[in-house]
Amino acid sequence: MERELEHLWSRYRDTGDADLREQLILHYSPLVKYVAGRVGAGMPANVEHADLVSYGIFGLMDAIEKFDPSRGFKFETYAVTRIRGAIIDELRSIDWVPRSVRAKARRIERAIRQLEQRLNRTPTDEELADELMISTEELGDMLTSVSMTSMAALDDVLDIGDGESITLVDTLEEENLTSPEGNIDDQEMRRQLREAIGRLSEREQKVLALYYFENMTLAQVGDILGVTESRICQIHTKAVMSLRNKMQDPVHQ
Repeated sequence: MERELEHLWSRYRDTGDADLREQLILHYSPLVKYVAGRVGAGMPANVEHADLVSYGIFGLMDAIEKFDPSRGFKFETYAVTRIRGAIIDELRSIDWVPRSVRAKARRIERAIRQLEQRLNRTPTDEELADELMISTEELGDMLTSVSMTSMAALDDVLDIGDGESITLVDTLEEENLTSPEGNIDDQEMRRQLREAIGRLSEREQKVLALYYFENMTLAQVGDILGVTESRICQIHTKAVMSLRNKMQDPVHQ
């Protein structure tokens, strides 16, 4: 099967034939369903899984057209980022997050930024709750409600100059892999992001690693860490908000 797939790729690269592209899309379509399921986790019921899949197909098509196997990068790894990006871009374009939720997200991010500048580290839940003048239980409720704005935050695209870009999740990959976007600026951005991730709490780092790279669901991560799925969702949300702040304001990190 693998040899047949390599032959299919070779013929498509040589000819660009539309029928061959359709065969590749059909072969890799399970990737789209998988990514759509993960991006859709925790989203409100009005976000249909079928819609996410249809958005992701465009990302798969783009990945097939742009993939260069000579870079030594596995197609599935390359495609997942493009599929996620296509889904996220479409969700943003339809502005599906309520205004009240966005306001809560901005309030939390502002508090995290102020605390990190004062403490020179990621604040604890208790410190963040004190800064917001609310209880830790109320903070948990706020993080749960804004989780829909940041479930895919590690897939946010970051401009690294000269028309190149990477995502936060790219920076967590092994350094010895050859990235399709690899260059000096890319490596510097990866270094900065790894340092930012390293300043998260041990539990936050563990959640990110298990969710994004062990391909576990939030419920499975919760089972391993001995807490509820809701709590894992809150930890994830706080972690990615902190990462966004660190990359938006690197001078103070």
